[in-house]
Formats: sequence, structure tokens, C-alpha cells
Amino acid sequence: MPYEWSPAPSNSTTHSVCLWPHKSMTPQGFAWFIGVTAVLLCLPLLPLLGSFALWGILPFLLIALSGMWLGIKRNLRDLNLTEELTLSPERIAIKRRNARGPDQKWDANPYWVELKLHPKGKVENYITLRGSDREVELGAFLSPDERLKLHSELSKRLDAVQRPT
Repeated sequence: MPYEWSPAPSNSTTHSVCLWPHKSMTPQGFAWFIGVTAVLLCLPLLPLLGSFALWGILPFLLIALSGMWLGIKRNLRDLNLTEELTLSPERIAIKRRNARGPDQKWDANPYWVELKLHPKGKVENYITLRGSDREVELGAFLSPDERLKLHSELSKRLDAVQRPT
């Protein structure tokens, strides 16, 4: 699951969760993919060995391979983002660490925060938090099922903070 609730001490009312996007390619997978792609791109060059046509096609194959390399590397860099939500009776805060650009922060009084799940629309099971005259999204990079589960867990914890027993 690409999010994890931090274990809180038994007497603590503070909850925190860290969310991150799913990363399907490991560094070893990246190396294998680039290696296999390079071999497969070289197969059409075998009949051209020793001819001038090889030098006409080789630059384009190298450009294709380097474009794939750069595209995958950029995608992996873009996946280095996290969202940290901290919930206590006094404050709810979200800190989003972007892969590129400055960090984004939002906080509000949890008593006045409204947690919404938008089941239909452009994005299925979209989660938003409204408070401090702002509405922010949470876990937009998660799958619809993961957002549904996160909403359920967050709703229980937010209710416990808003309505202490």
C-alpha cells in the first residue's frame, strides 16, 4: 500500500500518515529494460554491418534509446513526491513535498475540517479536505481503491478527534 500510518504511542491522540505514489520500476528493472531495449534496437543493424547504411540508421537508434532513458529517469524523479498528514486535536496539517518545485503546506483546526469523498467525476473516489477557507486534495496519485480505504481510515480518525469520548 503506498501509504502508511505511523504508530502512535497508546496514550497519544496524534495520528500521522505518509503517502507516496506507486513505483513499479526498481533500479534493477530500469537497467534490465534499457539493456533489453538496446539489444532489440541493435538487431536490425546486424544485416547492415560493414555498410554505410549502418551509419545512417545508428544515430536515430541512439536518439530513441537516449530519449527512452531520459523519459524514464524523469518519470522516476517525478515519483519522488510525498504527502504527510498530521492529525491532532489542535491541528490538522498536510505537507506535500514535490519532486520539482517548492513544498506546499496546509493546516486547519480539525474541528472545522470537512472530509469529502467524490465518488464520481473525472477522478474516481477523489478525496478533499476543506478548512481554513481552502479545499485541498489528498492522495490524488493513489488508485481509486486506495483512496477509498484511506478515506475510511481518515474519516474514523477525524471523527475521533472531532468528537472525543
